[in-house]
Amino acid sequence: MLTKKQNLLETIHGGNPDRFVNQYEFIHIFMSDPYNASDPAPKYGQVNVTNKWGITKSWPEGTPGAFPVLDEEHRVLKDIDDWKKVIKAPKLVFSESSWEPAIKEVEGVDRNEQFVAPFVAPGLFERLHYLMGMEDAMVNFYEEPEEVKDLIKYITEWELEYADLLCSHLHPDALFHHDDWGSQKSTFFSKEMFEEFFVDAYKEIYGYYKNHGVELVVHHSDSYAEPFVPDMIDIGIDIWQGVMATNNIPEMIRKYGGKISFMGGINSATVDHPGWTREEIAKEVQRVCTEYGKDKHYYIPNIIQGLPVSTFEGVYETTSEEIDKMSKEMF
Repeated sequence: MLTKKQNLLETIHGGNPDRFVNQYEFIHIFMSDPYNASDPAPKYGQVNVTNKWGITKSWPEGTPGAFPVLDEEHRVLKDIDDWKKVIKAPKLVFSESSWEPAIKEVEGVDRNEQFVAPFVAPGLFERLHYLMGMEDAMVNFYEEPEEVKDLIKYITEWELEYADLLCSHLHPDALFHHDDWGSQKSTFFSKEMFEEFFVDAYKEIYGYYKNHGVELVVHHSDSYAEPFVPDMIDIGIDIWQGVMATNNIPEMIRKYGGKISFMGGINSATVDHPGWTREEIAKEVQRVCTEYGKDKHYYIPNIIQGLPVSTFEGVYETTSEEIDKMSKEMF
């Protein structure tokens, strides 16, 4: 029987996996590095918690995650022309002792079984609209493109500084990075705009990690983002996690399998809701495994949420159990 890590590599490289890769089983995602550990974030039910970027976030009860508060009082950047005066990236200066919890955590991972990956979120686009709001971000792409590019460069340089610290202290062999690039039905911007504003920046970020010991880049975008797949390959993404069922997953596997793999296919709203049942989860797991996983390569069945969790208790675990059942039927 292959290890979880071996089975993942056989799946994404077109080899001989002996079962489905079961959701996030192949990757240990850590958040114990001193930046993540010290950056304030709301817990479930908390409101108006301000982080080191000055972004205020809330996580109301009954919602799947935290999101920025962007009213006039709390929005960080009200005029893109003022960003150099207003936005101050957090200092990445930490004592050596502050790295000890993360070092201890990653040393405890069996790297024959799992990749070890830092959690980096939000990504470049999300950081933009967290700072100024979605509408202003979209308008500024058109009206103030040079200012937006300069701000993206500033955030990219901060991410590279952070990457250097993570790689030198913790030696990860994978990266788990968030940035949502679309809604359920469409991308947030055209392919041309994505390439103009984000491709070079992500090449630099993901290239840095891959030049410093990272073998596997997993990018979370729970969205429709099918037009961006060639660019995802170009910037170094190995697994697109969060791929919604609104994307043509079989066609993407056919066209791009061997260059990138797809993790998701189970839209959270389909199974992760009040009153969920094992029967509906089993039906959805069977659907994705037979539709997307019939050739056993380049696809990982997974609820699209951006961590190994579910909004409602038991959904993630039940989904994993049903994936195991399908592995026994199909392998």
